[in-house]
Order: sequence, then structure tokens, then C-alpha cells
Amino acid sequence: QVQVVASGGDSVQPGGSLRLSCVASRIIICRYAMGWYRQTPGKERELVASITSRGIINYTDAVKGRINISRDNAKNTMYLQMINLKPEDTAVYDCKLIWGPLTSWGQGTQVTVTS
Repeated sequence: QVQVVASGGDSVQPGGSLRLSCVASRIIICRYAMGWYRQTPGKERELVASITSRGIINYTDAVKGRINISRDNAKNTMYLQMINLKPEDTAVYDCKLIWGPLTSWGQGTQVTVTS
């Protein structure tokens, strides 16, 4: 079965940085569109960044300039590098893979930004 695992979340101070990872099994992720999402209590899931099979990247305005989405084909892994983190970035982050008519999600990883 296709499996997606998100990791790298942690508790950091404002201004800190984190790199989230999303590893997929039994599928070649560079052939499909992927994205990083985040969700906070009481709010809908928000798309943070996405990348297509052609490498077209989009970021939400809230994080643009502070994050970078990338893929490592050899490791079959997608990354989200985040810098200058703010308390507003606190959320459960998860990765999404769209393959054919189906979608696979990771299990989520908690990012907490507090002083």
C-alpha cells in the first residue's frame, strides 16, 4: 500500500527553524503533485506549500519568504524548510500525495512556536 510519513515537528522559539520531512513508500513521488498542509484547532486545514510533478511551486502568503518546499528523488522524500518561525505557525503539519484519483496523507507532525 502507498504510505506517507511526516516527521520533523518540534517545539521551538520564535525565530527558530525546522525542516519537516515526508517520506513515501511504494510510489515514486516525483511523478505526482504533493503539498504541505497545516491545521490548528477550530480552523480548516490550510495549504502551506505545494509542488507539482513539473516542479511548479506555490506558497501561501502567510509563509512566503520563510519556507522552502523541495524533493529529493533519490530519497523519495519531500521537505519543508521553515525559518524565522512565528507563534502563528503553530499547527499540526502534514503532507499530501495525490496519485491518480486517490490521495494519501501522512500522520501529521506537531510544530509549536513559543517563547
